[in-house]
Amino acid sequence: MSNEDQYGGGVGSGYGEVGGTGQTRTRLPDAPSDPYGTPRRAPRASRGLVTVVGVVVLLIAAIAFANQSSDSPRTPADQTPPAATSTSATGTRPVDGKNGAIPKGFAHDEQGAQSAAANYAVALGSDLMFKKNSRHALVDGIYTPDAAARLKGPQDEAYSASFLAKLGLDANGNPPQDSTFVTRTVPVGTRTDSYSPTSAKVSVWYTGLIGMSGPKSTDPVRTSWRTWTFDLAWTGNDWKVSSESAQDGPAPVPGDVPAATSDDISKAIKEFGGFTYAR
Repeated sequence: MSNEDQYGGGVGSGYGEVGGTGQTRTRLPDAPSDPYGTPRRAPRASRGLVTVVGVVVLLIAAIAFANQSSDSPRTPADQTPPAATSTSATGTRPVDGKNGAIPKGFAHDEQGAQSAAANYAVALGSDLMFKKNSRHALVDGIYTPDAAARLKGPQDEAYSASFLAKLGLDANGNPPQDSTFVTRTVPVGTRTDSYSPTSAKVSVWYTGLIGMSGPKSTDPVRTSWRTWTFDLAWTGNDWKVSSESAQDGPAPVPGDVPAATSDDISKAIKEFGGFTYAR
């Protein structure tokens, strides 16, 4: 700085090159060797305060987490039971009664008709249909009296000894020793084709399992996809089947899952029970 910019002072002024008469400028140099070097800024108090507060918050959170972990051990996810409502049937309350092996007392509305059709499909697709006595009991419980009387004779002829033999069963519908006869109907969905308070027509889309699982089986368990249509009548305060028809499909594209062994199928059939109520 020169004396011409009025910041300098004459000899004896006491300020040398850093002050002028009538004015005061004070600089605090970083080092004695560089009186005009860039001054170092003092750290801001607010930034330091934020840092301290952040550390305190993290410390409190860590202590709280440690106490929670030690005092309240968590149950592993795979051991936590599902909520009571997670597996409950939705919509109209399910039936409370049973007629032998099938539910009874379906609601007198459209959903009740769908429930009846789905449950009747499950029952008619079970192994009870391959034994005369249990088959007659199912028919009496599912069909109207007129339809039941009409169907029993033709069904007895259809489930003949020769037909049962093709499935690997004896004349009474029993599988060989060390073998498991598999037959299940698994509803995928229901559709109301028509409805009135006295009658309904409901279609059930389902996949089926049928075959013999055993070391000497010549009829391995296979799947099928079909649609079963039931004409229902409101009879005796319940839905009953008056007539029926079935057709193949719709069938999805088969997946890439390899077929299970006969032992695996037998084990699965014993371990995984069929549903007692559908829809």
